[in-house]
Amino acid sequence: MAFFRAFWNSPVGPKTTHFWGPMANWGFVIAGMMDSRKPADAISGNMTAVLCVYSLLCMRFAWMVHPRNHLLLACHVSNESVQLYQLSRWLKHQRYLPQKEDNVSY
Repeated sequence: MAFFRAFWNSPVGPKTTHFWGPMANWGFVIAGMMDSRKPADAISGNMTAVLCVYSLLCMRFAWMVHPRNHLLLACHVSNESVQLYQLSRWLKHQRYLPQKEDNVSY
């Protein structure tokens, strides 16, 4: 019970925006993971690049703010990973990155 009370009253606990902000941002990660099932031509390169920059800036903020917000940092590290994957899919679709060729000999 003491652990729960300490978490509840902590500076990054559920009574603060340091908790609910990152919880809402997990929606970006979930949406990016769901979009990985869609075809690559449905990806917006501009929006994906903006989300990458957004997550980089928010990672720095999460590290520099006091108290340090590890939940927000984890959220944006995850989002950065998902968005970089989506960006690589878009770049391959646009033929900016080389694609693996299947050299199958019969």
